[in-house]
Amino acid sequence: MRAEMGELRAQNAELRLQCDLYAEQVVTLRELERKSVELVRQSDERDRLREAENRLLAERVAQLEARLGRNSKNSNTPPSAEGYTKAPPRSSRRSSGRKPGGQPGAPGATLRQVADPDEVVVHTPSSCGGCGGSLTGAPVTSTETRQVADLPEVALRWVEHRIEHRECGCGATTMAGTGDGVPSAVRAPVSYGPGVRAVATYLVAGHHLPLARAAAVMSDLLGAPVSSGSVAAWVQTAADGLATFTNAVRDVITDAAVVNFDETGLRVDGALGWVHSASTPTATLYTCHARRGKEAMDAAGVLPAFTGIGVHDCWKPYWCYDIEHALCNAHVVRELAGVYETTGQTWAPKLARILEKMNTAVGDAKDAGHHALEPGVLAGWHARIDQITALGWAQNPAPAGGWPAKRPVAVNLLTRFESHREEFLRFATDFRVPFTNNAAEQAVRPVKIRQKIAGCLRTMPGAQAFCALRSYLDTGRKQQRDTLSILRQLHDGQPWLPAPATC
Repeated sequence: MRAEMGELRAQNAELRLQCDLYAEQVVTLRELERKSVELVRQSDERDRLREAENRLLAERVAQLEARLGRNSKNSNTPPSAEGYTKAPPRSSRRSSGRKPGGQPGAPGATLRQVADPDEVVVHTPSSCGGCGGSLTGAPVTSTETRQVADLPEVALRWVEHRIEHRECGCGATTMAGTGDGVPSAVRAPVSYGPGVRAVATYLVAGHHLPLARAAAVMSDLLGAPVSSGSVAAWVQTAADGLATFTNAVRDVITDAAVVNFDETGLRVDGALGWVHSASTPTATLYTCHARRGKEAMDAAGVLPAFTGIGVHDCWKPYWCYDIEHALCNAHVVRELAGVYETTGQTWAPKLARILEKMNTAVGDAKDAGHHALEPGVLAGWHARIDQITALGWAQNPAPAGGWPAKRPVAVNLLTRFESHREEFLRFATDFRVPFTNNAAEQAVRPVKIRQKIAGCLRTMPGAQAFCALRSYLDTGRKQQRDTLSILRQLHDGQPWLPAPATC
C-alpha cells in the first residue's frame, strides 16, 4: 500500500511538472503570438508609410519633371530666365493667305533719290570704249543719275556767345540773361551744347550703354574729351526736366479707354526693385518702386484715378481697383500648352484652339466693320467652352477628401478660367480690348535689355530717372516724333509734350 501511494505521489509530481512545462509553453506561445501580431502590425504600418512615401515621391518627381519642362512657350516663364537652352519657337499665328514680304499699297522704307541733292558731281568718259578715240567735245546723248547718301564728317561746331554787361545811368551793371536770348546751355566758359547732350542721353536711355561706354563713344565721335561724369550729369539733368511731361503722360493714360499694365523686376541698389508700366497705343508711363503690389501701383498714379478697361495678367493686386478688367489670353494659351505636355489631358489644347479661333473670328468681324460679335455667335462659342471645361473637370476628378491646399496646375487653371471667363473673353464683347497683353510685355522688355547690357542701377533716384526718360522716348516713338529732336528740346529746357488721349 505504501509502495502504491509512493508511486502515485511520483506520478502526481510528474504530472505537475508536465503541467508547469505546458503552462510555460502556453505563455511562450502567447508571447510569440503577440510578437507575431506586433510584427504584422509593424509590417503593415511600414507598408502604409512606404506607400505614402512612394506617392509623395511620385508627386514630387512629377512636379520636378513639370518644372523642368516649363519654358516661355508653355508657361509664364520669361525668356530671360531660360539662358541658352531656349525652347524651339512656337507660333500661334495662322496663315493669312497672303504672300510673305511687303503687301500691295504698303509705303515701304526703300531708300529713294532726292530731287535736290546737296552736291552734284559729273563724270565724263575720256575715251571711246569702241575705237579708243578721245571723247573731248563729243555730244552728251544721255545722263544716268546715281545718288549716294552719306554722313558728313562729324565735327564740333563752335559757337561763341559774348554776353555783354551794361551799366545803367543809375549805376547798376546788368548782364544779359536767358530773357535776352542767352541759351540755357551757356553756363560756363566752355560747355557742350544741347545737341551733344541729346546724343549722349540717347545712347544711355535709348540704347542702354553704360556711362563709361557712352562717354567713350562720344569722345571718339567728336574728337574731344567727354567724361562719364559729364554723361551722368546730362542724363540726370534731362530726367529732372521731365516733371511736366510725366504729369502730362500720366493724364493721357488715365483718360484712355483701354490701358495695358505690367510689371517686371529690376536690380536697384543691391535689391530687387519693380518697374511698372502703363501703356496705350500712343503713350507709355514707366515708374519704379521698391514694392510690386498696390503700394507701388498707387504711387504710379494711374490706377487710382483710372475708369477705363485695364488689361493685365490676372495678378491679384490689380483686382483691388474698381475698374473693368480684361485678362491676357496669351498667358492662358501658354499654360494650356504646358498642361497638355505634362499631363496629356485633351481638354487643354481644345480650349486653346477655341480661344484662338475666337480671336480669328473677332479679327474677321473687325475687318467687316463690326464692333462686337453677334449675340448668337457668341452664345455658340460659350456653349463650346462649356463642353470643354466640363471635359476638363471630368479629367480632373476631386479626390475623396477634397483637393489639398496645393492643387494641380490643371485644376488651378480651370478654376481661374471659369472664375474670370468674362474678363478672359472681353476681347470678344468689346473690340477695343486686345486678345493679349503683348503691348505691356513689349513695353517692359527694354527694362530687361537694359539690365543685360548695363547691369543694375545703383540708386532708386537713378532708376526713377531711367523710367522717366524711357517714358519720354517710348511715347515720342509712338507719336512719330524724332528721338534726337525731342531730346534736344528737352536739353533746351522745352520738353515735348504728348497729344491728349482720344477714345
